[in-house]
Amino acid sequence: MRDGFCPAQTRGTMKKIVGLIAFFIAIGMLIMLITRNRLVGLILIALLLFLGYNCYCSD
Repeated sequence: MRDGFCPAQTRGTMKKIVGLIAFFIAIGMLIMLITRNRLVGLILIALLLFLGYNCYCSD
């Protein structure tokens, strides 16, 4: 067993991450309802994917 590994902590962390993902999907859907412009939506999607990838993969 690794030092500092706790399955209960992992479940709590995953629950928070899934909740955060669901929240931001809902925010994205709301933004798309408001904008009604496909080009603006695609630009927002590309920018947010790039930002998310950089935040997730940064050291």
